[in-house]
This record gives sequence, structure tokens and C-alpha cells, in this order.
Amino acid sequence: MRVIVIGAGVAGLTCAHLLQQEGLKVTIVDAAAAPGRGASAGNGAQLSYSYVAPLAEPSVVGKLPTLLADEDSPLKFHFQLDPLQWRWGLAFLRACTIERARSTTRALLELAALSKSVLEPLIEREGIDCGFVRNGKLVVYPDSKSLATAQAQLRFQAQLGCTQELLSTAACIAREPALAGYADRIAGGVWTPSEAAADCGAYCAQLTSLLRARGAELRLNTRVTALRADKGGVRVQTDTGAIDADQAVLCSGSHAARLAATAGLRALVYPLKGYSITVPVPAGAPMPRVSITDTRRKVVFAPLQRGGRRAVRVAGFVELAGHDARVPPERIDALAQATREVIGLEPAGDIAPWCGFRPATPTGLPILGATPRKTLYLNVGQGALGWTLAGGSARLVVDAMLGRRSSVDARPFAYR
Repeated sequence: MRVIVIGAGVAGLTCAHLLQQEGLKVTIVDAAAAPGRGASAGNGAQLSYSYVAPLAEPSVVGKLPTLLADEDSPLKFHFQLDPLQWRWGLAFLRACTIERARSTTRALLELAALSKSVLEPLIEREGIDCGFVRNGKLVVYPDSKSLATAQAQLRFQAQLGCTQELLSTAACIAREPALAGYADRIAGGVWTPSEAAADCGAYCAQLTSLLRARGAELRLNTRVTALRADKGGVRVQTDTGAIDADQAVLCSGSHAARLAATAGLRALVYPLKGYSITVPVPAGAPMPRVSITDTRRKVVFAPLQRGGRRAVRVAGFVELAGHDARVPPERIDALAQATREVIGLEPAGDIAPWCGFRPATPTGLPILGATPRKTLYLNVGQGALGWTLAGGSARLVVDAMLGRRSSVDARPFAYR
């Protein structure tokens, strides 16, 4: 069987790998000049299997006026004359209920557990050098109110099998000494030992090399313009000509809505712009031991060690601004300041300022599997969890393509 995978980010490449492992002939198409250029290469680097609660939850509604008016807000909405942005925003507000947030969390925890069972053995089996480390994750909270909310979420997730621990301020510092200078801003934290970190960009580059070596065709610098799919097969129209295959998987990240529409499908996926820097750690200086999330700033810190290089990936912010690829200096300055204040590390040298477009659905549930176009499948909408959910998403999609029953309930992720 010939399959076209549209998109060479972490979702598409992982899906292509599983398809190739099943003996299918794979062609990967992407508009970028290299793999992982969308939301993958400079992402937050955390594999957060237990931190999947959606952005759409009840407290967001009350915070919206402040979040939208504050220039330094971690969440910014840039109003545009874009019907997709408005449809997405209204659907997002409708999803901000406790019932919806909890049902989404349940489904995503199952998918994340499946992803862990796919992704981590893949990295080990294939010898992918992406600095993978299971060092746990510490999420710190600035006040008693936010800590109480975190404790309620911890209790809820404990019922679903998550192992997490509520920590005092002193216990947070004992767990991660790099936070010592930030102790007066920490009311407490949640420690999750199962979480991991790895360089998603390195994973994408090396997985691409493996795919090519095993016979996959990679067409970079090739922009897909339209899709046609019926029972007889798929035609993918590109700016360099048409490609025909038996089936196709749309893994095009934040461009999914536009491309799905050309096949008569509705995929409500919108780009949530985020930023990162990668801060080198000088020789002899201490590295953070664990992954950290500072909920006050909505910034994450992931230690990365690979090939003798030591660094911390610092990432954050959510902007609804379409595909505006500019990197405002004030956003990078805010990440640099967070690095100084939270973990006591001075950003110096090449800190690789980056922005990417997280492909998000309003509910936070990705769209995975079959569509009414029998030969066209979707693997889109993972939002900020693309790295975390890549393995599980690929497994669900490949099972659907091969007519297998999945080991988790696939219904929450079905095309509607």
C-alpha cells in the first residue's frame, strides 16, 4: 500500500515510522526545507504525560478581560478578520465547562499513556540521540488559591491512575535547588516522577534519516495546495505537481483547517503561537535536575544534555495571531528574565530565539483517524502536547488505517 503523509513535524514523522514498520510504502511531503520546522523543533521539550488538562476550563472565562488587556499577558488574542479565528474562539468558550474539561482530561491521559508506550521504546530501540531523560516534572504555584486548585486536580487525576505528590515550598527547593532564589514566589508545587524531557528537533532530524534509509520518499520544499480523496485513492496536489497514493494522512499541524477544507472536511484547528529560547549552561555551572513549570508566568524549563552540550529550553506564551512568524524582542526578553529569576541562569551567547504554531482544537482533543473521505485520515490538533501525544496519536491513526481495534477508546478523537 502506498501512503502519503502530509507534514514532517513530530506527528507526521512518528506516524510515517509506524506505517513503514507495517511494511507500507511511505511518501512524506512538507513545505519546509527541513523536518520539524513547524511547532516541533524549538518546542518546550517536556514529555508531560500527566499534565494534559486542556486550556479550555472554567477559570479562563473570568480571567479573559485581564488576559486580553494586559500587554504582558501569557495569553494574547490579536483580533483578525479571520472567520476561522472567530469560530475557534467561540467554540473554545463553549468548551470552558468543568464537565468538558474533565472528560477531555480523561481521554488525553489515556492517549498520553499510550504515547509513552510507543515513543519511549521507539527512541531506545532506534538509538535516537535526543537527550531523552526521565527526570520528573515540578510544577510550582504562586499562591494558596492556585495551589488548592492544583490539589483538586491532583485528587481527580489520582482516580485515573496518576502518581503525583503535593509539595511545600521547602520540599520544592529540596527537589530542585535551582529554584532557591525564587522561593519567596512559590507557595508549593506538584511533583510527578513519570515525566520526561527530550529534544524534539533532534528526534525529528534523526527519525527522518532512518525513514529515508529504509526507503521512504521525502519531498521537502513542496507545498500541498489541495487534496482529493475517494474510495479509489488519494490525489495530493502540490506546487510541483500531483502525487497519487492509496491512502493519505493529514498531519499538517496548524495548516490542517485549510487543507482539510479542500477535501470537503471541517477541521477546527487554529495556530496558538508560542516562543522559546535555548539557554546554554556554562561548564561547571549547575544544571536544573528536573523539568519545571512556573504557573505564574506560564513558562516551562526543560534541561537538555546532548553531545556534550548542556542547555535549558525555556518556552511559553500563547498568542492567537494567525501565522504571524515575527519574534517580538519583548517576548524573548520576558523568557530571558524568567530564566534569571526562576532558575538563576543568565542567558548568554546564542540562545536561539524561536516561535512556533501549536495546532490546537478548541476542546484540546486532537482529531485522529478516519474521515468521510474513506482514503484520507487525520492526525491533527494536538496543540501544546504534540511532542507528548505523537506516539499515541500515530498508533491510533495507523490502527484505524489497518482496520485494527485500538487499545484505548478512540471515540473522543473521532472526526465529527
